[in-house]
Amino acid sequence: MSKKKPLEGVKILELGNLVAAPFAGKLFAEFGAEVIKVEEPTKGDPLRNWRVMHNDTSVWWYVQSRNKKSITVNMRDEQGQKIIKQLVEKVDVVLENFKPGTLERWGLGLEELREINPSIIMTRVSGYGQTGPYREKPGFGSVAEAFGGLRYITGYPDLAPVRVGIAIGDLTAGLYAVIGTLLALRARDQNPDKKGQLVDVALYESVFSLLEGILPEYDLTGAVRERTGSTLPGIAPSNTYECSDGKHLVIGGNGDKIFQRLMTAIGREDLANEATYSTNQGRADNVKFIDHIIEQWTKQYPLKEAQRILDEVSVPVGPIYGIKEIVEDEQYKARDMLQEIELPDGKKVLVPGIVPKLSETPGEIKWSGPSLGEHNEEIYTEYMNFSIEDFKKLKERGVI
Repeated sequence: MSKKKPLEGVKILELGNLVAAPFAGKLFAEFGAEVIKVEEPTKGDPLRNWRVMHNDTSVWWYVQSRNKKSITVNMRDEQGQKIIKQLVEKVDVVLENFKPGTLERWGLGLEELREINPSIIMTRVSGYGQTGPYREKPGFGSVAEAFGGLRYITGYPDLAPVRVGIAIGDLTAGLYAVIGTLLALRARDQNPDKKGQLVDVALYESVFSLLEGILPEYDLTGAVRERTGSTLPGIAPSNTYECSDGKHLVIGGNGDKIFQRLMTAIGREDLANEATYSTNQGRADNVKFIDHIIEQWTKQYPLKEAQRILDEVSVPVGPIYGIKEIVEDEQYKARDMLQEIELPDGKKVLVPGIVPKLSETPGEIKWSGPSLGEHNEEIYTEYMNFSIEDFKKLKERGVI
């Protein structure tokens, strides 16, 4: 007998588009929540048309929207707004990432929804949050990465700041949306009145929260963290090193004992036992010299051989993988991180597996991202008890 998923019984109404809120919705759906995704009737979520396409649908869509149910509602229409309010009566969470004030203009703001369902948890993701002087500014993850301080420290000091090659700002905010929603669900379960609350996630704050000790370092000493390329300031040795075959290896030798093992493995016992390098601070003060010594060694070996030598002495080391290497790697396969699904036309494709791994109640992929409005009839006639006649009229009017 299969065990219940951790979020089984939790109902989530996803009103957001693109990345941040829908990424959170994906995680909820993977662990058993019923996620009803509301889309605009004619084109749906713009993500359906982003990047690599397969039969007029984005491949990314099939990953981001897996296990969700798609319904269509024109939320600008008064009848569509009534439908959303009816759904709010039946769900635990409303998840959205519209520009602040948009839902309020449609009569779907927090106060209106609380009147309908006092237990509702409203998780709102926006560029700058629901308060403050910038609240009404449009916010994209790329801008949040810049405003939140991440872009400034990413790249090389003699070049313009660069971005990480994914929507890291949106994805980080999505993770915080999940965390915040789970905390709110826990608080509601412990509240005798089962009162819901607002979960307010700002993209820029999500990014800013990743900046380690940069703020107190600046406040106490005036130090401004700058771009340092492939190194991490104050942590040594931890860098990327070239091998004899032109490939690059990442080595993390910044633990005191690890550094000793690393130096011994590369034939530099003199440095392994040198007091100057026995602590991280001493190594950080001499990082250029240490990095030079390490790369002198790595350039003597092809990547796989250098990695084998360091693996044998338990020094953290790894190659820089592209997606081709990921697909071929035995660790990814052993951990079920390359799962095969079937697209609507029968085509099979690999998609990322589930994170995190739960031993007793693991998440799962039940189906790939749905077609636009695929679950309209199920939700409207079975879930909301609309008659077939009403369902057809709403469709004819373009409300759904």
